[in-house]
Amino acid sequence: MKEQVQCCIAGGGPAGMMLGFLLARAGVRVMVLEKHRDFLRDFRGDTIHPSTLELLHELGLLEDFLRLPHQKVSELRAQFGDLSFPIADFKRLPVRCPYIAMIPQWDFLDFMARHGKAYPGFQLRMETEVTDLLFESDKVVGVKAGPLEVRAELVVAADGRHSLVRQRAQLPVIDLAAPIDVLWFRVSRRPEDSPETMARFDSGSILVMLNRGDYWQCAFVIAKGGLEAIKQKGLEAFRATIGGLMRLAAERTGEIRSWDDVKLLTVQVNRLREWCRPGLLCIGDAAHAMSPVGGIGINLAIQDAVAAANVLWKKDFSLEALKAVQRRREFPTRLTQGFQVVVQNNILKRVLEDYDGISPPLLVRALARSRWLRGIPARMVGLGARPEHIRSPRASLPVGA
Repeated sequence: MKEQVQCCIAGGGPAGMMLGFLLARAGVRVMVLEKHRDFLRDFRGDTIHPSTLELLHELGLLEDFLRLPHQKVSELRAQFGDLSFPIADFKRLPVRCPYIAMIPQWDFLDFMARHGKAYPGFQLRMETEVTDLLFESDKVVGVKAGPLEVRAELVVAADGRHSLVRQRAQLPVIDLAAPIDVLWFRVSRRPEDSPETMARFDSGSILVMLNRGDYWQCAFVIAKGGLEAIKQKGLEAFRATIGGLMRLAAERTGEIRSWDDVKLLTVQVNRLREWCRPGLLCIGDAAHAMSPVGGIGINLAIQDAVAAANVLWKKDFSLEALKAVQRRREFPTRLTQGFQVVVQNNILKRVLEDYDGISPPLLVRALARSRWLRGIPARMVGLGARPEHIRSPRASLPVGA
């Protein structure tokens, strides 16, 4: 079976869905290929930051989006031992929604898919995994997805940090390394629990707890490759460690019934030297895998999609146009990854290696003392180094409009 579109997007994550929506809205015939049958997967990036909420406002979708169940995070705090410190204050950001909206990623993706399907040029194919690229000489001219062959003037790789598309395109990767991995799990949340999203640092341990309404989504930071050593100590020892960190919910660690309830995120921090080649552009994690520090990855990917749409809506898919997208987004990518590497190496790694007692780093103490300083990480996490705005037009009207 063969199809022909102007743009084929591999991957229905935040970057792919946002780009597909914006291009269809601008009158481009676009097909998004998503390998799963639905978007329901646990422990994905579930933070919608102020920059993304601002984009939804510019698109006229914010009011509809905020009807979805969500929690608001206006401040980030870090706890060292028994002392709690504010480290980022979003309330002073110059945006309509000065907070992070905690919402399941599948709800965001379903929301974008629903609005994308309103435009005649938008196609979303679920259970359709890209398995190879189609070439004519040195140019990418489409993809294979099982029995489906899609010819396109442009292929966009938005298929994540393990991108098959960038692998097939043989694009070289710069690895910045990461000294950590993350174990994700959840425990129930009760009405009397603190509503705060928090990070707790103790001797040799780091636990982040995200308020998800009726449960806590928890991230336990470990040394790179350290999972097997933790498993060898046994599940009871793991529960005891978590219970010591999760004092408000220590008795709930029994809800971690087996290692199947604990998911490993192998942290990568890398980026491509070149994000494109003739007929192909990489965005989001396919162009630059991010650390979970700050939960920035999903929003950086969405910013990539907006920047790409601002260039590509004119239907100029030349190599020079694709390079313009990289030039626009490479600086904020480098700066954000640099920020994450500094946090990983100077705070997280040191805490994991310190078993002689924990004290807050000088930087944390300085942030706690100065509201102005707390605005710096708030801006980096909440808005990013180069916030994008919608420049692509609405050339197509929704079906039935």
